[in-house]
Amino acid sequence: MGYTILLAEDEPAMREVVADYFAEKSGGALRVETAADGDTALARIEQRAFDLLLLDVMLPGTDGFALCRAARQRGDVPILFVTAREDEQDKLHGYGLGADDYVVKPFSLAVLYAKAQALLRRAKGLTQDDVLRAGTLTLDPARGTVTAGGAPVALPPKEFALLRALMERKNRVLTRDELLNLAWGWDFDGTDRVVDSHIKKLRRALGTHAGCIKTVVKQGYKLEVDGDENQT
Repeated sequence: MGYTILLAEDEPAMREVVADYFAEKSGGALRVETAADGDTALARIEQRAFDLLLLDVMLPGTDGFALCRAARQRGDVPILFVTAREDEQDKLHGYGLGADDYVVKPFSLAVLYAKAQALLRRAKGLTQDDVLRAGTLTLDPARGTVTAGGAPVALPPKEFALLRALMERKNRVLTRDELLNLAWGWDFDGTDRVVDSHIKKLRRALGTHAGCIKTVVKQGYKLEVDGDENQT
């Protein structure tokens, strides 16, 4: 399953090289959307959920610190500052706002990619064997298995895909459209209400362990886990 990254960077060459590098290194699994200024980036953050934010601090319009603050108000998306500012106070300020890491320009693309991968892995609850864990639930994408409270749970393909999407983005609200795209694909031409039907089936299959799947009125669904050891 792929991930979508927002890169807010005012240097055109930097936007292009980072997007191309991430796409090539990941085999297309990491898709980088770009914004040339802070106001555009803020609108994107308010419109949809991203899996990772790469933010320059010094941006036209809304600066990186304000973007970080706005993103933190919406959820726990990983945030990596990409900046030319090496001042320790700037870094401390960024961490105080909720940033996860810094890369100072000029930087190695390989290092930026490795840091991004590490943040995504930690945020999605991935262990070294790529098993997802959230509360009492465990999902192994490679083996196609799910356990709830240690007991195996058999899920049809769509319910499995929905649970995987929710676990990979735990504690974040996903709209029905986002869940459709993640579980059915961008070319699905049915109604988004099909998500509700399959969420009901998923909850039924998980039984007493389904309480973590929350309905967010007029928005969508989220898998809510308090005190999870893999949360960031």
